[in-house]
Amino acid sequence: MESEIPKNFALIGVGGYIAPRHLQAIKDTGNKLVAALDPKDSVGILDRYFPEASFFTEFERFERHIEKLRRQASGEEIHYISICSPNYLHDSHIRFALRMGANAICEKPLVIKPWNLDALSDLEHELNKGKINTVLQLRTHQTIIDLKNKIDTEPMHHKYDIDLTYITPRGKWYGVSWKGDYEKSGGVTMNIGIHFFDMLIWIFGKPQFYQVHHISDTKAGGFIELEKARVRWFLSVDKNDLPNQNQEGNKAFRLLTIDGREFEFSEGFTDLHTEVYKRTLLGEGFKIEDVKPSIKLVYDISNSFPISTDSLLHPFLHNVK
Repeated sequence: MESEIPKNFALIGVGGYIAPRHLQAIKDTGNKLVAALDPKDSVGILDRYFPEASFFTEFERFERHIEKLRRQASGEEIHYISICSPNYLHDSHIRFALRMGANAICEKPLVIKPWNLDALSDLEHELNKGKINTVLQLRTHQTIIDLKNKIDTEPMHHKYDIDLTYITPRGKWYGVSWKGDYEKSGGVTMNIGIHFFDMLIWIFGKPQFYQVHHISDTKAGGFIELEKARVRWFLSVDKNDLPNQNQEGNKAFRLLTIDGREFEFSEGFTDLHTEVYKRTLLGEGFKIEDVKPSIKLVYDISNSFPISTDSLLHPFLHNVK
């Protein structure tokens, strides 16, 4: 999508795993990366996309540069700030974007503590300069859109029975990095599960009950009852949980079944960030209200005391309020 007038972007966390998808989306939509920030300087990826972008390793110098561009009022001001920083910094970097008069496009999860959503919403309305957008790319996957349309139009004769398993093996580095620190990532359910929980809520309705069977630094599992479905779920970054056929090469394993039938959506992920950017640039991005239900649910799950397997015959269900 070519914009009539290219928008100026800045990107926070350009050295991270997910940043190349944002760089590609900025390029695909005909826009320009003006400045980038990362505390690490292994950012040669910029040469592939925007070699002329100014690069900073210190937030203070980055902030000064963005402020200078804003004050010059010569068409060089930043219109969008893409945020790919560690989860616990998202709300701070969103506030920075709004105070610079820019729109924010923030990776998942928007925040890791649900009450921060209200504070961000208040600031967005108070400043009334930029909008807060997030990345819910599974909502742009055509196969998932088709499933939602099917569920929306079918008469509800019963609740669907769903099994979700997602195992994406990580090495020892994971536990040492911010991703393995609950206070910085929100735990395994927030870090690798938030998109799936959002997808299920979007398709099958609001959470009604949940129970947690197991939760640790590397894996979690439990049960959720939604308006139209009962979901058993398991998430893990432990390679020992992989099926035998996936052990070689530590290949990730993703399985979603609906009423016993496998739902295949492993293809079609290549350009989803670009689709999110297209929608956002049209003013149709995913907002705070879109993410509230999943962030609240995942936060509650992450902070629940798991029930023991001995009590599964008489499970304690948490009411979702």
